[in-house]
Amino acid sequence: MKSPVFALALSTLLLSACSGGIIPKGGASAPSTTPAPDVAAKPVPATPVPPVAAAAATGEILNAASAGLVRGPAIGSLSVDPRKTNLALASFRASCPGLLKRTDNSGLTQGSDWQDACDAVKTWTGDAISFFATYMDAVQVGEGKAFVTGYFEPEIAGSRTKQPGYDVAIYKRPPDLIDVDLGQFSDDLKGKSIRGKVQGTKFIPYDERAAIVNGSLAGRGLEIAWAADPIEFFFLQIQGSGRLRLPDGGVMRIGYESQNGRGYTGIGRLMKDRGLITDGSMQGIVKYLRENPEEGKKIMNENKSFVFFRELTGAGPLGAMGYPVVGEASVAVDPKYVPLGAPVWLSLDRAEPNGIWVAQDTGGAIKGANRFDSFWGAGDRARAIAGGMSARGSALLFLPKAAVARLIPTVE
Repeated sequence: MKSPVFALALSTLLLSACSGGIIPKGGASAPSTTPAPDVAAKPVPATPVPPVAAAAATGEILNAASAGLVRGPAIGSLSVDPRKTNLALASFRASCPGLLKRTDNSGLTQGSDWQDACDAVKTWTGDAISFFATYMDAVQVGEGKAFVTGYFEPEIAGSRTKQPGYDVAIYKRPPDLIDVDLGQFSDDLKGKSIRGKVQGTKFIPYDERAAIVNGSLAGRGLEIAWAADPIEFFFLQIQGSGRLRLPDGGVMRIGYESQNGRGYTGIGRLMKDRGLITDGSMQGIVKYLRENPEEGKKIMNENKSFVFFRELTGAGPLGAMGYPVVGEASVAVDPKYVPLGAPVWLSLDRAEPNGIWVAQDTGGAIKGANRFDSFWGAGDRARAIAGGMSARGSALLFLPKAAVARLIPTVE
């Protein structure tokens, strides 16, 4: 998931840490050292509709339902790329089993709302945009002003066994790592959880990054592989999944299994605030870490979050829904504002991410309405686009017509 898969775009890298204690799943996306490809045209994003006044008057905005909804334009009138729209339709089809059974924390839909669309998509043979227009309506959440970063599936040098040149341990989830649903103890804490371990009669925070890097889990048979470079592995952890390029030329794919429950801290902001780097670029961050290895270790350890992995043998890196995320089709979202599995339409000031995506992932730094992290797959092109992605514009959600009619009744 961001929930797996994350190396940080400048905007995300400079974000403040996630709140400590509450489980942050995944991360966000990181800039690449490869320049982003030229964009043929710089599109002008669509202007969001003014939000409903009632949203601001409610005081506390907890999810999409309390942020306020506005009907969007007809889906058939939206500008889309047919190729990408077909990818989105396939991703929506794959997400349907989860859509029908998941609890929607956004407050917008119920599983049954998606039944007609999920039944129809199994045998749909028409064009993709007509499908979405037939079974869904577009809505704007809150102000509708979108901010989009990017993530990709990185590839680093690694080995299945510890050997010279490969000595950075990649761990699976430890058996003593325990999740606690705080909602079982208090209604005020519903939807919140913490992660830690039992020590004697007390429940305490799990080991932070520094302790794990220094060997607190060593000798317990938890290693699933070994990385060659601690800095590259650090950023693969932020991505949440990736590929290990093995000494024999093979590839081992690993994906997010769990996380130690410690809050995520973006080191780019720390370094910039301390005057260690000036522009906050990925190149500057990596250059400093390599030129100052001891200080670099200390800086990386200030991000106390540590990700545990498992080997992936199926298709693609898995998103928060448990399905493979697809390059140019899957986005990470905040599930309090977007139902996981729902289509999203983006109109931004950068060309590549415009069009229809499907919310199939989450991320520790992806918080709030209209905040998205776009997935670009693997390889040099994906790294280049994701690494430089920082786009602003507007966003619409596609929801079942019955849900929209219930949420925004038509005034006769």
